[in-house]
Amino acid sequence: LTIELGLIMQNTEINTPDALWRPMTQHQVMRGKDAPSRIVRAEGCFLYDDQGKKHLDGLAGLWCVNVGYGRQELADVARDQMGELCYAAPVLTTGPAVELADKLQTLMGFEKGHTYFTSSGSEANETAFKIARQFHLQTGNPRKYKIIARHRAYHGNTMATMTATGQAERKIGYDPMAAGFLHVPPPYPYRAHAKFTAEEHGEECAKFLEDTINYEGAETVAAFIMEPMISGGGVLVPPDNYLPRVREVCDKHGVLLILDEVVSGFGRTGQFFGHLHWGVKPDIITFAKGISSGYLPLAATVVRENIFEAFYGEPGTLRHFRQINTYGGHPVACAVGLKNIEIIERESLTENARSVGSYLQSKLEGLLAHPYVGDVRGRGLLLGVELVKDKESKEPMLADKANAIVQHCAKNGVMIGRNGNTIPGLCNVLIFAPPLVLQNSEADMIFDALSNALQQALN
Repeated sequence: LTIELGLIMQNTEINTPDALWRPMTQHQVMRGKDAPSRIVRAEGCFLYDDQGKKHLDGLAGLWCVNVGYGRQELADVARDQMGELCYAAPVLTTGPAVELADKLQTLMGFEKGHTYFTSSGSEANETAFKIARQFHLQTGNPRKYKIIARHRAYHGNTMATMTATGQAERKIGYDPMAAGFLHVPPPYPYRAHAKFTAEEHGEECAKFLEDTINYEGAETVAAFIMEPMISGGGVLVPPDNYLPRVREVCDKHGVLLILDEVVSGFGRTGQFFGHLHWGVKPDIITFAKGISSGYLPLAATVVRENIFEAFYGEPGTLRHFRQINTYGGHPVACAVGLKNIEIIERESLTENARSVGSYLQSKLEGLLAHPYVGDVRGRGLLLGVELVKDKESKEPMLADKANAIVQHCAKNGVMIGRNGNTIPGLCNVLIFAPPLVLQNSEADMIFDALSNALQQALN
C-alpha cells in the first residue's frame, strides 16, 4: 500500500533523498525520482500534503483512526496527563491504566477478568500466545502448546505472530518460523465449493479445525486464534454458524479461543466488537488500533478470570506472568484510550459505521455488474471488493492491474487499500476501512473514485 500511494504523491519540485526506510515499500522504484510529498495535517477523514492536495483516507491510516483526525480533546488529554504523570513503570499502578482496564471489562461483558497492556497488535497477540501456553502448563496440561491459526489471516510481525499469520508472501526470507504453529482454511464463501450452502461451508470449515485438533492430538493444542472477520487477508466474512461452531469445538477439546480484534474492535464493523455479530465470547481477546484511534500506541490482551487465576502462586514459584513491556499501560496512552472510547460512545460512531457502511456497501454492490467485480462483502466500515479477470471462472485479477486501480483512485484524491503481499495469486481484493465519522457524501467520493478507476481499467 505504501508504495502504491507513495508513487502517486510525488513532489514535483524537489529531488532530495531522505534516510527514512518506509515499510512495505520497494525503494528501487523511488531511486532518481522526486521524493514523495509529505502529509502535514489531517482533519476528519482527510489528509493534506505539503503540496496542498487533499486526500480522503479510505483506510483510516492502517485501519486505526476510528474517531477521525484532528480531535483536539484527545490532544488536550494527552497534554494534561503528560504534565501530571508522563510515565510510570508498568509494575506500578496508575489511574488511567486501572480505569481503562475496568472499562474494557465492562465493554466486553466480562463479570471478571484482567487486562495486560502493550503497545501494538503484534505484542498483544504475542502476549496471548504466551499466556495460553503458561495457562495450560499450570493447569496440569503441559503438552498443550500448539497454536492453530488460519490461512489468509494476519496477526503481527514479531516472529511468533508472523508464524501465526497465514500469508505466505509475508514470510519469504524469514524462515525458519517459530515452532508449534498450524493453519487451517478460513471460511471463504465466494470461493467455496458450489455444492455447499453458506451454512454447509461454515460447518465444513469448523470441521477442518476439529479434524486438525484430532490429528495433532487435543492434548497438544493450546489455542485457536482468529479474527472475527479476516481483514487484511481480503475481508472474509464467515457464515453465521461458523463462530458458534468454533466455540463448540474449542470447548469440546479444551482449546482456548483467542479472538484477534485488533482491526475489528471499537465500532469498525457496526458492533462495538466484531465478535458481537455472532454472539460468541472468547477466552482471550486482543485489541490495538481503534482502542486509541491511532493517536498513541496502545494495545491490550484481555483474559477471562479463570485464566488469570491460574497464575496465582506463592512468591518464588514462577507461576506469575514473567513478561514486562516498557510502555505497557503507559499513563498517557491509557488516558487517550479512555477519552477515545468516550468519543465513540458519545457520538454513536458504532451506529454511524453501521449506517454509512451499509450505504457504501449497497453502492459498491451496484458495481457487481462490472466485468471485473467478482464479490462485494463486509460489515460496517470494513468492506472488500474482490477483482477478477473472469467472473464465470473467478480467476483473480493480476496484482499489477489491481495496483493500477488503487493508484487511479489515489490520483483522484481517494486512498484505498489492497491485500498486498498476502497470498500468491490472490492479492486482488480492494479494501475500504475509512474513519467511523465518514458521512454519506464522503462515501459517495469513495464510490465515484472506484467507479471511475474501474471504467478506466476497461480502456
